[in-house]
Amino acid sequence: MASIPQLLMEEVQPALTTSGSKVTVVGVGQVGMACAFSLLTQHICSELALVDVVPDKLRGEMMDLQHGLTFLRNVKIEASTDYAASAGSRLCIVTAGARQKEGESRLSLVQRNVDIYKGIIPNLVKHSPNCILLIVSNPVDILTYVAWKLSGLPKNRVIGSGTNLDSSRFRFHLSQKLNVAPSSCHGWIIGEHGDSSVPVWSGVNIAGVRLRDLNPLIGTPEDPDKYNEMHRDVVNSAYEIIKLKGYTSWAIGLSVASLVSSVLKNIRSCYAVSIAVQGYHTIDKDVFLSLPVVLGENGVTHVIKQTLTQEEINQLKKSADTLWDVQAGIQF
Repeated sequence: MASIPQLLMEEVQPALTTSGSKVTVVGVGQVGMACAFSLLTQHICSELALVDVVPDKLRGEMMDLQHGLTFLRNVKIEASTDYAASAGSRLCIVTAGARQKEGESRLSLVQRNVDIYKGIIPNLVKHSPNCILLIVSNPVDILTYVAWKLSGLPKNRVIGSGTNLDSSRFRFHLSQKLNVAPSSCHGWIIGEHGDSSVPVWSGVNIAGVRLRDLNPLIGTPEDPDKYNEMHRDVVNSAYEIIKLKGYTSWAIGLSVASLVSSVLKNIRSCYAVSIAVQGYHTIDKDVFLSLPVVLGENGVTHVIKQTLTQEEINQLKKSADTLWDVQAGIQF
């Protein structure tokens, strides 16, 4: 007896089982699910694979998303503890990692995450050899370096979420101060995604008008308008949010979705993301830090040659030295 699908439809050609815009998210914690939700609601991917080591949580998150597909587009969502589910991904987002324990050194945390990454990165590349890796786990700059070392992929295809979110926070604070939309406030945070990040005050502008031309002291300790406090607020943002709600999620999810969109759709937008920076701005260390880049279908295609002041370059090099000291102790 014919089945209902056979009675309902006449097959002309077998349907394709895959599409060209599959994304995998490794880690279904708060950050991973915020990334997944942002990708779905902005219609960025046509297939989404979730991978984690906790099967019940994984299945629950998958079902919860699937039950909302009526209100979205028909995205194929799957979840598994087996990395085979990630096969054929154009982009793999890694949010999994160990959290810092009380009293634990940064290097100890890094080493624990390196050991976790040894079970993640080779498996992703095995099933999706042509993918682009987008690292979100912290400390993101060092783990992006680790992912590159473990993956064997070219540097243009291994990027970290870096200071894209820091730059967004910076632009938000500028918008609050000036009563102008964040999208019209142009400013960059570069370097480490962390305490040694560098605000590029020399380039901050609204509609092409550099604020430093209006106030030469802007961003300095001598600034009478206290704009220099904005960078402190950016650096402390995550600490404050974690103190208030226990974790950060929505903003990083939106940040990641924007990066993924630029890659999958070859939009070629500029973002501050973590890349291999040796040779830029006289940096001689083989580290990953954030600089403005052009993101397209094959990953990082160009690095923007920012005009930085000597002070900004010195801060950037100090950031590189800080990361290099931690990297030196990593055991692969």
